[in-house]
Parts: sequence; structure tokens; C-alpha cells
Amino acid sequence: MISISKLVLSRAFSARQFTTSSYLLKDIKKVTVIGAGLMGSGIVQVAAQAKFNVTMVDTTDAALENGKNIIAASIKRVARKKFADDEVKQKEFINDTLSRISVSKDANEAVVDTDLVVEAIVENIDVKQKLFSALDKAAPAHCIFCSNTSSLPITAIAESTCDERKKRFAGLHFFNPVPAMKLVEIVRTENVVDETYNALDTFTKEIGKTPVVCKDTPGFIVNRLLVPYLMESFRLIDREDASIQDVDTAMKLGAGMPMGPLELSDFVGLDTMKFIVDGWRKDGQLDPALTKSSEILNKLVSEGNLGRKSGKGFYDYSKK
Repeated sequence: MISISKLVLSRAFSARQFTTSSYLLKDIKKVTVIGAGLMGSGIVQVAAQAKFNVTMVDTTDAALENGKNIIAASIKRVARKKFADDEVKQKEFINDTLSRISVSKDANEAVVDTDLVVEAIVENIDVKQKLFSALDKAAPAHCIFCSNTSSLPITAIAESTCDERKKRFAGLHFFNPVPAMKLVEIVRTENVVDETYNALDTFTKEIGKTPVVCKDTPGFIVNRLLVPYLMESFRLIDREDASIQDVDTAMKLGAGMPMGPLELSDFVGLDTMKFIVDGWRKDGQLDPALTKSSEILNKLVSEGNLGRKSGKGFYDYSKK
């Protein structure tokens, strides 16, 4: 017969074992990033630099190759800055980082044993919901799901997953270019539990970023403040109150901004700007004055002049 003292010790050991196992399940070690574009590849890079094993997922070989090329060029710049006078250490840093990155065209297979999924695909809620619905069935129960969306509601994206997953479904909004920008917004829905938030806070700091936390509100923090400011600069042009150059010069020299609002909009992408503000207008949560459309923005986007990425927006970059 087992003595009472042995039984107590046995139960105490089992409790400790369960607690330890639970902690290990929440310890992020393997990361899967869905999307190999500029944002996705940047997230892959910073996670791999911080010694996380990362799988980069996209639908085609061409997309994955493009992502690898973006990382290869970026990691060289980081290495030169980090080890300016030591080519041996530069090479070691690059090789170590790249060795932690694998690629896949099968998202469901890639998440089977992952601890964190970060989605960075097209800003379309139906596409995101379809993706996460499938991943919810393939990923382990402990896996945390995150979207890098800059404008779509996290709660709505998470609706495609089960109730338990919703507790581990948050926004993790990085900024472009990811390797250089220090900020990450952690978007916490009403369903997210403390363990999920704490794990994401720790992960964000481990990859060298500064986290801020906010509720699942339109635009989160940065875009909620930034987009109305940029939209008002468009309306100045619509009303012919000032020239493009003078608006930008005024904000750089008068407000200490490193870039004027129109130059910054070209950098962000005018199609992205239009997508965000159109979505906010349709959602109807914000004051209509903040989401009023702009003639010049609509005209430029309809002409395919999307900013730096297309070679022309408010400014012409084709000759630069």
C-alpha cells in the first residue's frame, strides 16, 4: 500500500511536471511566416537573426525565390553594419541566419509542428479567413496565430478558427522595412488570454523590436493617427490650397517630419492608402470626416500610379 506521504509527493511531482509541460508548449521556438513578400521576408529575416527556426511559406517557387533574394540582400547590409571591420564575422552571421530558414509551398504541412504563425499575405479578409480556417485544423493546439494586417480587424479574421484558437489569435503588426523599423503593434482582441500576450511580448523583444499593445480598433495606434493625417494632405491638393512640394516642405521644416506626407504616401503605396481608408469608410466605426475620399488619390490609383513601387505617384521616381 502506498503511504500518504508518498502519494502526496507523487501528486506534487505530477503537478510540477504538468506545469513545466504547459510552459514549454508556450515557449516559442519555431516560427512559420505565411507570405514571402517584402513584409513576410522581413519578418522571416529578423526571426532567423534572433536564432529562431523559421519556415517561409508562399504558393509559388518564384515567390519564394523572390523572398530569399530580398533576405539575402538585406542580411548583407545588416552584417556589414553589425560587423563593419570583420568580414569573417559578417560571413558567419549571414550563414548562421540563412541556415535557420527553410521554405515551403504547403502551408498546412509547414505549421504541423510550429509554435507561432505570422500571416503576411494580401489584405483581403476572405483570403485570410480561408487560410486560417485551414491552418486551425493543421497546427498544434498550443500554436499562436497572428496576422500582420495593418487595417483589417483581427477579431473578424479570427472568426474562421475555433473558440480555443481565438484565445491564441492576435495581431502582430510590423512596419516596413521590417529589419530597420523597431516598432511592433501587438493587437489584443477580447478573446486573447494573458499567456498569449506574454508570449508575443517576449518574442517581440527577443527579435530586437519594441512592442506596444492596443485593442482591436480601426488602424490600431500608428495608422489610426497616421492615415487621417495623410488623407488631409491629399485633400489640401484636391482643394489646390498648396502644391505637392510645398505641403511636404512645410511638414518637414515646420513640424520636423523626416518625410512629407505625400512623399511618405508614395513610400507606403497609394493603393494601400486607398484600401485602408475605403475599408474604414465601409466599416463605419470612425467619423466620416476622417474617411472622406480624395479625388487625387482615386485618380492616381486608377491610373496605376501607386508610388515608389510603380515608379510614379505624387512624384516621378522613374528618373531617379
